[in-house]
Amino acid sequence: MTYQEFEASYPLILGWIQQTIEVHKPKTHSVASLGFQRLPQYFSPELLAYAKVTYVDVVPTPPLSQLGLNQFADFENMEKGGITLLDTFFISQEMQTNETIHFHELVHIIQWKLLGPKKFIALYADGLERFGYRNSPLEVMAYQAQAQFEKSSQPVDVEELIKTCLETPRTSTPL
Repeated sequence: MTYQEFEASYPLILGWIQQTIEVHKPKTHSVASLGFQRLPQYFSPELLAYAKVTYVDVVPTPPLSQLGLNQFADFENMEKGGITLLDTFFISQEMQTNETIHFHELVHIIQWKLLGPKKFIALYADGLERFGYRNSPLEVMAYQAQAQFEKSSQPVDVEELIKTCLETPRTSTPL
């Protein structure tokens, strides 16, 4: 995606995100209210209160093809267990009790928060386009942290870990 394509699409994508969050707001809960046992060992109380979750039958996906961004059709059409938009993530109903997917999406909440919307969307789009979903840098970061969460009982400060990861050159963008 060129810089010009990104600049033209960004306001439309952000508008869709804000509208999606607003439409689902009545069904949204703070992650802090969910009662998971391990998440508070990895994330601050402030982050868990800030982060929101909505359980849905179908995980929403930005209509990127409608914006002329056909290079993201694979992402648009893939089956998703969850997606994070700003401070809110959407998870399929059947994943409500899955602490691991909540962990993964909380990593994305931190990325959104630290990078800001424009840089997050730019990095995510660049990663999808160049490497595909599973190998895009922001997803690799989330999956690596998730793997550590799944196999270790030693809590880590995930917010600090993600901050350090984002400071590495491989996640830089010209925006």
